[in-house]
Amino acid sequence: MPIDTQDLLVTESVLEFKSRAINVSTLILFSPQLDDIQEKLQQKIAQAPDFFRNSPLLINLAYLLTHSQSIDITKLILLLRELEFLPIGVQGGSKSQHQIAIAAGVPVHTMPVKKITQPDSVQKPVIKKIEVKLITQPVRSGQRIYAQGDLIILAQVSAGAEVMAEGNIHIYASLRGRALAGVQGDISRRIFCADLQAELVSIAGNYRLNDSLDNSLSKQNVQVFLQDQALIIEAL
Repeated sequence: MPIDTQDLLVTESVLEFKSRAINVSTLILFSPQLDDIQEKLQQKIAQAPDFFRNSPLLINLAYLLTHSQSIDITKLILLLRELEFLPIGVQGGSKSQHQIAIAAGVPVHTMPVKKITQPDSVQKPVIKKIEVKLITQPVRSGQRIYAQGDLIILAQVSAGAEVMAEGNIHIYASLRGRALAGVQGDISRRIFCADLQAELVSIAGNYRLNDSLDNSLSKQNVQVFLQDQALIIEAL
């Protein structure tokens, strides 16, 4: 039977596999106690609930394995899903833990795992390198961006988009989505933007919604900051 060349071309273009790097949060566990893990995760989520909701998460068990600490993988995965995380893989665990994870629908990542040591803030103070993340393209609806330091955006942040930073946020265009600065609790952080039409602005968990914003400040350079536990928005 003759083969239709056009049909062959259509069939061959149905899909394609490509390998690419993506940024995924890794949960590194230093304790097998599920109650403690749940408490710490809930504290983290409370700082930025929309950012962590339905976020992919890689579970790193290397520290527990090297310190001969056992954890109930099934209960851990159930806990993460209840908290609205999406576990996408396990790494650094034992063969039995890998088998349990696979049975729970979570794949195993076999890439080499670097040696992990538990942070000791008392004996070994950690000097954290401040990150400055620069975004030059518009942040579109549905996108979420997180910076561990300051975040600088040279284009519009659309409605339905969310930008978050542990440091300050600078937006040199319209802000129509959500902006959250100081998400780790630093009340000294600020938000700067050229046109404030935001759905929400927040400093260290203190927020204001669109219906409480002053429309007279629209299309002006403004700053958002905390003063005496009140969120202040003023023109620059």
